[in-house]
Amino acid sequence: MKVLVTGHQGYLGTVMVPVLQAAGHDVVGLDTGYFADCVLGPQPVDPPARGGDLRDVTVEQLRGIDAVVHLAALSNDPLGALAPDITHDINHHASVRLARLAKEAGVQRFCYASTCSVYGAAGDGLVAEDAPLRPLTPYAVSKVRVEDDLTALADSDFTPVFLRNATAFGFSPRLRADIVLNNLVGSAVLTGVVRVLSDGTPWRPLVHARDIAEAFALCLTAPADVVSCRAYNIGSEANNVTVEQIARRVADSVPGSRVDITGETGADPRSYRVDFARARAELGFEAAVSVADGAVELADAYTRYGLIAADFAHTFTRLARLAHLQGAGKLDETMRRVSEFV
Repeated sequence: MKVLVTGHQGYLGTVMVPVLQAAGHDVVGLDTGYFADCVLGPQPVDPPARGGDLRDVTVEQLRGIDAVVHLAALSNDPLGALAPDITHDINHHASVRLARLAKEAGVQRFCYASTCSVYGAAGDGLVAEDAPLRPLTPYAVSKVRVEDDLTALADSDFTPVFLRNATAFGFSPRLRADIVLNNLVGSAVLTGVVRVLSDGTPWRPLVHARDIAEAFALCLTAPADVVSCRAYNIGSEANNVTVEQIARRVADSVPGSRVDITGETGADPRSYRVDFARARAELGFEAAVSVADGAVELADAYTRYGLIAADFAHTFTRLARLAHLQGAGKLDETMRRVSEFV
């Protein structure tokens, strides 16, 4: 199967591509390159690419593609709050446009990276895919809107599938330091302190980047009559943890580190525990990597590849990286490339 992966030079895409290739797929990419050179460890080997900015995709670039794995997005809640119009332009409008063009080009399957954060403030009970959606951020709102609009495009020749990923964690050569487990492990390795700014009580469902990739691989080949317009929570009940529990597991993985829950930002309204039974039953998906194992993996990679504080705070933090590119005149106010990134 010829598969286009959007966002192939991002945190998830860099893990996704080799998993899909190992499954026998012919992979091509599409990426603006915001984070292409934000690498820790060995340089990834990227697949051939078709185009850059998601907003400029043409139907001709989609000819001959069997399936799209759509990861590309401005995937950061602080950035979404800072620039909600751009977030919706890229995450919502450009995503739906991509799907329409894909359908026109004869693409048969469209696997969309949604998020468990669509459930918002769901409390302590487990939420399944048919639970009310209560998105609390522009990023989460954009995901709900895309799911709705892609459902309207579905027919016997075009199968959209929605993978509502839990919060990702784990090592990727194109690291993200601004997601909870990756961030707390970095804090422990660099400072000896696992610093939690909230009160530590919110629930978070977590899932390893490689497990997300395996779930997408399953959705590419699952029967269309099973997965069409179907939402799947991607993760594991065992990885439904509070922020404080995450911090304790990080401290266990980094000898000599300690937990400091400052509470300075107060309680986070985004709190939810997720039910992942549908993906097990319909896809045969089982998340394999625990939070504890992910923390050990990250600590080892940070140490082995010589992570430094400046890169942790800037190169591998989405908002800081994009602000740097704009300040350097590489991106305009709409996040379009003005010149080459160096």
